[in-house]
Amino acid sequence: MNGRSNMANASARAKARKASLIDATRMRQLLQLGPDTIGASIGEHGYRNEIEEYASRLSGADLIEAALSHNLDNDLSTVLGFCQGRLKGMVSVYVDRFSYHNAKTVLRAVHSGADVEVVTSQVLPEENSSNSRWIEIVRNADTLAEAVTSMSGTPWGNTLSKLDSDATLQEMEDALDRSYYSIALQAMSGPDGHPLIIRYLRSEIDNRNIINQFRALRQDIHGDDRATLMITGGKIGETALRQASHADSEASLLEAFRRAPTFDDTGFEEALAVSAEKGTMDPIVTLLQRRHYAILRRFAHLNPISAFPIIYYIESKVLEVQNIRLLVRGKAAGLSNEVIEAHMDI
Repeated sequence: MNGRSNMANASARAKARKASLIDATRMRQLLQLGPDTIGASIGEHGYRNEIEEYASRLSGADLIEAALSHNLDNDLSTVLGFCQGRLKGMVSVYVDRFSYHNAKTVLRAVHSGADVEVVTSQVLPEENSSNSRWIEIVRNADTLAEAVTSMSGTPWGNTLSKLDSDATLQEMEDALDRSYYSIALQAMSGPDGHPLIIRYLRSEIDNRNIINQFRALRQDIHGDDRATLMITGGKIGETALRQASHADSEASLLEAFRRAPTFDDTGFEEALAVSAEKGTMDPIVTLLQRRHYAILRRFAHLNPISAFPIIYYIESKVLEVQNIRLLVRGKAAGLSNEVIEAHMDI
């Protein structure tokens, strides 16, 4: 029934790895440390090898950020390695998003004319072998069109090749987002998929659409231009999305989303008030991210022998990396502990 999957074994291994992650208490302890001692402290939590690998040429926040990214790539490879059969297919659908993210990073580098040496030393370090194909594209492509050609034969390359030759960087990034979710939903709708993963992905699409609409409204983007930002496939219906794209205020935008039966507005007005006061989208993003993370946690607990404990671990690992990255960058910028913690999800 599991397509020769090893769900029990893989789930147990994922849970063990999840238990070893840095918890909220330890993360707050890291917040009290200086920039120079954070690296030594996180080395005790599985990052030592990567920190030592980059220590010869990097220091401070740059060193830790490079080590974090490399460690995450190694971790994703390890997790996929201990998944088998149908289970590996389901987990791969989730992990594919990181390749789409790298594709966007490469497009930005080529579009901005970033120096290859800067890219290979800071953005996509050469020490990380998984960056080799991406670095090669940056090194050999002078234009976005050349970068797209270099990506041929990949899902993201196939998506980009269907766009007009004069497509902008933003249009390419939007197309990649839509393509990832379309392919993921299609894969999970097949015989090797899982209905709860479809539900999780659709919830994620809704969150992306909500954030994009509020952000676009604050950027004075209206009407049909906002409608093009929508990612199809979520639980919020097309009628509500169409109405949302033509809303001319945050109050009317929220009201448009409320017309969708699947939209949960709990805590939204409070988040909007804080967001307006501080002039940042962070309260809205944090509200949706925590709600989405809670869905995944519940699915993992209710389905202990399935793909969800593995996906839950990956999401938790990504969250740990994001929190440490915010921590070290905030320290390097001289921000107070209170400001840094407000932006961390702990």
